[in-house]
Amino acid sequence: MEEFHKVRRLPPYVFEQVNRLKASARSRGADIIDLGMGNPDLPTPAPIVEKLVEAVRDPRTHRYSTSRGIPGLRRAQANYYARRFGVKLNPDSQIVATLGSKEGFANMAQAITAPGDVVLCPNPTYPIHAFGFIMSGGVIRSMQVEPNDRFIPALDWAVRHSIPSPLALILNFPSNPTAHVASLDFYKEVVAYAKKHDIIILSDLAYAEIYFDGNPPPSILQVPGAMDIAVEFTSMSKTFSMPGWRMGFAVGNERLIAALARVKSYLDYGAFTPIQVAATAALNGDGSEIEEVRSVYHRRRDVMVESFARAGWDIPPPPATMFAWAPIPEAFRGLGSLEFSKLLVEKADVAVAPGIGFGEHGDEFVRIALVENEHRIRQAARNLKRFFASTNSMDTSNVVPLATKR
Repeated sequence: MEEFHKVRRLPPYVFEQVNRLKASARSRGADIIDLGMGNPDLPTPAPIVEKLVEAVRDPRTHRYSTSRGIPGLRRAQANYYARRFGVKLNPDSQIVATLGSKEGFANMAQAITAPGDVVLCPNPTYPIHAFGFIMSGGVIRSMQVEPNDRFIPALDWAVRHSIPSPLALILNFPSNPTAHVASLDFYKEVVAYAKKHDIIILSDLAYAEIYFDGNPPPSILQVPGAMDIAVEFTSMSKTFSMPGWRMGFAVGNERLIAALARVKSYLDYGAFTPIQVAATAALNGDGSEIEEVRSVYHRRRDVMVESFARAGWDIPPPPATMFAWAPIPEAFRGLGSLEFSKLLVEKADVAVAPGIGFGEHGDEFVRIALVENEHRIRQAARNLKRFFASTNSMDTSNVVPLATKR
């Protein structure tokens, strides 16, 4: 039977191939160290959980909530932006609570995209950035870029060679998967260009609080005039170790926020009210929980870089996010990221995310998530060292992943 039109537009989910291997290995008793999915292992801080429990005992919170987010939550997000970025937001017209940043991106795409609209998207990037628009009938024009002095020339080339003119530009800094961080000067240049060419900017700032070196990452809304064209998406998943709670925000331009709010009003009633109450308490807190989460990922990053280097795999230390964007060791590069990832599961009991899953320009990399404790990361390094040694100084001419054997 022929697949439905929108389903046909989606490629096979490459991460699922690695997931199947993980499940198979675990069923055989293998101890897989899972550095693949960005699923935080840290518990949600106790005060946030206690606030949820308190709220859920009130039967009034068991009724339908509101898709825009309860007023107190939107005010808390506005106060967070004022403290952190010096950005003033109107909680009633410039903020919508979302079911994580992923849902926010997907429904914004539904709200603003007409069939055939061109959207400029980084490659590699988090899959929803591209596929939210593809599912909405848009056309993706990929940009293999970093936030440096080559970005504006690449952006200008993409704009001049796009028919029709691009509707929107997607930014994601700190980046998932590459961990690149943008400066405020970079955002100023991009905003000026986008305003000149009437391009909407959608900025994913989910990792604003997970940074290790230098100054805290800025918001694009700090740029004067950015509010005219930009919406920014944030998430509480990593910042407060709340991935399963599904709580995020879209903030910025009133017209775009209104469009998103209208679409959401037809699709959902928002997160369970006690979750919103607990999220409000988290945002209104003193920030100590954020600092602890940041320090844990910082220590894990340093352990991973140091121990993997001793194992024979040099990985640039990421300046932000909970991920490392790791070049595949040269002797294995010809396998591509998917086959290399399969090989690590089968031969080293280590799972990573293949770079090809984030776009074709990611195929010489894998993403390593810092979601295991320091002891487990060191164990992964020991497993890798044994595996590399077993392949004759990383000579892979005779290495064939088990999944491809007949």
